[in-house]
Amino acid sequence: MQQRGFTLIELIIVIVILGILAVTAAPRFIDFQGDAKAATLEGVSSALQGGMQLVYAKSAIAGEQAGIAESVTINGTAVATQFGYPDADTMTFAGTIAAWTDLSDADWDIAVTTAGATANGAVTTAGVVSIYPEGESSATCAVTYEESSSDGDAPTVTVTTTGC
Repeated sequence: MQQRGFTLIELIIVIVILGILAVTAAPRFIDFQGDAKAATLEGVSSALQGGMQLVYAKSAIAGEQAGIAESVTINGTAVATQFGYPDADTMTFAGTIAAWTDLSDADWDIAVTTAGATANGAVTTAGVVSIYPEGESSATCAVTYEESSSDGDAPTVTVTTTGC
């Protein structure tokens, strides 16, 4: 009776080839790190949106949601507001952002572009804040908060994940 099957050497060679393919090809098809960063940015976006609604509610209660240079106190910290929402020009992790969100500067960087001059109760250009993971570009992997530029308009929160 003759036995058929693979020899030990043939099995080892197949396992080595599969291992090489897994190490070289799999990361190209499965981008776990990029997906994780994109999901984290979605969480940051939600934290900013929830926090800005909290600030607006506090401003509305205080009757200060229509002014350009107002402030409310949240968790013992004065948060500058513009039309009732957080003012992007004054945002820092150590100060205002930590007061109205759960975000800290441990893993994030921030870039602030200040607003233009005000004219007749309206802002000519809105302030913009980009929050992005350390080591990434604020242009391709970030959450962008653009402050309200007029009474009745809510800030815009945008997630960009093209470079994550």
